[in-house]
Amino acid sequence: MIRRQRLAAGVCALLAALTAGIAFPAGAVADGTEQSAPKVELVLDVSGSMRARDIDGGTRMAAAKQAFNEVLDATPEEVQLGIRTLGANYRGNDRKEGCKDTERLYPVGPLNRTDAKTAVATLAPTGWTPIGPALLKAADDLNGGAGTRRIVLISDGEDTCQPLDPCVVAREIAAKGIGLTIDTLGLVPDAKTRDQLSCIADATGGTYTSVRHKEELSDRVGQSVDRASDPVVTPVATEGAAACEKAPALKSGLYTDREEFGQQRWYKAQVEPGQELRASVSVAADRAVGPDYGLLLRAVTSHGREIVRGEAAGTGRTDVISTGLRYPRPSSDDDDATPETVCLQVTNSFAAAAGVKTTPGLPLELTVDVVDGPSGHHDVASFGLGRGWWLLGALVLIGFLAGVLWGWLSRWRVAVWRTN
Repeated sequence: MIRRQRLAAGVCALLAALTAGIAFPAGAVADGTEQSAPKVELVLDVSGSMRARDIDGGTRMAAAKQAFNEVLDATPEEVQLGIRTLGANYRGNDRKEGCKDTERLYPVGPLNRTDAKTAVATLAPTGWTPIGPALLKAADDLNGGAGTRRIVLISDGEDTCQPLDPCVVAREIAAKGIGLTIDTLGLVPDAKTRDQLSCIADATGGTYTSVRHKEELSDRVGQSVDRASDPVVTPVATEGAAACEKAPALKSGLYTDREEFGQQRWYKAQVEPGQELRASVSVAADRAVGPDYGLLLRAVTSHGREIVRGEAAGTGRTDVISTGLRYPRPSSDDDDATPETVCLQVTNSFAAAAGVKTTPGLPLELTVDVVDGPSGHHDVASFGLGRGWWLLGALVLIGFLAGVLWGWLSRWRVAVWRTN
């Protein structure tokens, strides 16, 4: 009995291995294209409220310094890191001067840990909270290069330099299409601070975290710095047109744009005979919007005839809405067949909530991929079940062989039993 159980287990393991090998073939090798060094700037609030002693019995400033020291020790060698402060120098009551109080404490570049720690050690809670101006300067500090760029903002209070709303500033930074992400951390935040920091992060695709302990602060800052070194595909900024005739011609790739509420944007791509156009689009609600909205992606000819469309609708339960389409152009026997211009129209039906600014437009991400299209019976998708036919046929064959093997083993087992 034990031998039979082991034999059955062995056959099952063999079947599982064979099935896994067929169902999950080896993946493609990742693109080894060398990218520019990732850049991170830590932006620290050094306003007077950082004197509060409510983080593990110490001041917020002490917790921030400890977190910075630990993160500087653990920063990967390939990351270029800088430090900027806000509210660190001006002690007066002049609001205009206080809102200029942002300083580049350590320039973005190869990290000298000793110099960076020394610079942080000299900080003392001082003045105002000019978050908006600091973000604008930090974006300039990170400008240039093709690698990932990230701002990590640590603050304990709401911006004091209105009407330069830091949330609007974050949207304007994102609208530049430079691929810059802002992560925000709130030190013992109240409701207004939490809402403002969340809005800043949402506008750029970053994250917001509420922090109340030293270890949590160190961990969160470290995660943001490490995330900057992860390989990513940097989208290319583009600007859609109001009509197909003036639309930008896009090759295969990932693109970003901004689309006003209820606006149409046009793009176009060239499709050769026998190729397939695959396109998808996502629009994010980076501010308060009406509860019902939709997104439409249409592929039309240069003469205005619709080829195919993709559409989606939402009800306010998600921050992003996406849709896509595929257009396979038939093959042609004519060697001189010219590429076909396919126009892509993106339309949204978002409506801004009362009192919400409509500019800059909503962030849009468009993926365009032109690949070799299906070719008759060689394309497994033409059978109706896609690549599942290959797996189904393989399982039938494996089942047949396993049945034959099991029958032979059973007969052999019976013959041995009779002999004994």
